[in-house]
Amino acid sequence: GTRPEARRASLRRIRHPDTDETLDRGLALWLPGPGSPTGEDCAELHIHGGRAVVAAVLEAALRVPGLRAAEPGEFARRAFLAGRLDLAEAEGLADLIDAETQGQRRQALRQSEGALSARALGWRERLIGAMALIEAGIDFVDEDDVPAAARAEAHSEVSALAADLRAALADRRAARVRDGFHVAIVGRPNAGKSSLLNALLREDAAIVTDTPGTTRDVLEARLDLGGYPVVLADTAGLRDSDDAVEREGVRRARLRAAQADLTLWLRDASDFAPDEPAPETGGALWRVANKTDVAPAPPGMDFALSAQSGTGLDALLAALEQAAQDELGGSEHAGLTRARHREVVVAAMGDLDAALDGWTHLPDEVLAELLRRAAGTLGRIAGGVNVEDVLDRLFSSFCIGK
Repeated sequence: GTRPEARRASLRRIRHPDTDETLDRGLALWLPGPGSPTGEDCAELHIHGGRAVVAAVLEAALRVPGLRAAEPGEFARRAFLAGRLDLAEAEGLADLIDAETQGQRRQALRQSEGALSARALGWRERLIGAMALIEAGIDFVDEDDVPAAARAEAHSEVSALAADLRAALADRRAARVRDGFHVAIVGRPNAGKSSLLNALLREDAAIVTDTPGTTRDVLEARLDLGGYPVVLADTAGLRDSDDAVEREGVRRARLRAAQADLTLWLRDASDFAPDEPAPETGGALWRVANKTDVAPAPPGMDFALSAQSGTGLDALLAALEQAAQDELGGSEHAGLTRARHREVVVAAMGDLDAALDGWTHLPDEVLAELLRRAAGTLGRIAGGVNVEDVLDRLFSSFCIGK
């Protein structure tokens, strides 16, 4: 049949190329380049979603000479190489595909639409402006007032930009929205840690027995609370042991508590030890009494519950949701979501700090070069330069239906 009109959906009968059998009736779209998602000539078929229909159309399409299935992330790679999206936008698209909560979706969508790239471009343009002031001083070196005034104005701009970059590095909310709000459940053996994890998840994710030391390693599970990702970690019971495997489990439990945003210190109300030392934590510590269905909660507890009967679980879940919202809420902005972004900003800060430390005695040419290098480094966030080392890793992570 005739080719559909460009960028206009056309209802067509989709036939097998060998047998001419009708496989489905759907919409065909012809998208000539460069105004297409990849910058190349593209065609789309919108068909009914039944498995048999999809399988038949795919099998028929792959029989067309020269046509093959795309590799994971191939369309995104082609779009990047064609300049249809930059590296930070491609990373946002990958995060959007993997998003499990509404908070992650909102943040990833903003990044895929260029919010982080625009922020990095703004930083870079400010640096280029400061560099131009320094170079103006070089061009007008014979003028008494121009070099000094240009240096002073450039210093003010670079100092303000350095403060903005430090603030961006200190703000980890965007990365935490991507990675999750981490909650560690710690306590003595048989305090009910695995039972609490299962109760919060409303499924049997962890093995529960009456035998102390059943949990030997850290078991993670993800929970969506109010649209924010919460990562719960069930850990080995804290006690001294002659068993090497259990000792390693206890070490990992203590390490997880030290790294968590929030630690739930679970106490057994039926076997309460008032002199039990609190675990060392890196974030907040909540004291939680469990098994209150068989014994009253001891004094000084933040929460009292029974993982077995469910009493008190709703209050704990509501508090966890509020904690996640307080930590991550309002953070779906153009933040540094990946370690790569942070490494780029840290590298740029190295040159900026060198420039600011030597501002009073470094020659104009050296200052301009330091600012030029920092500007080039910041360009790597959007993939302007030196991005080959991350391309394969990023685009291979795209996988439909995983």
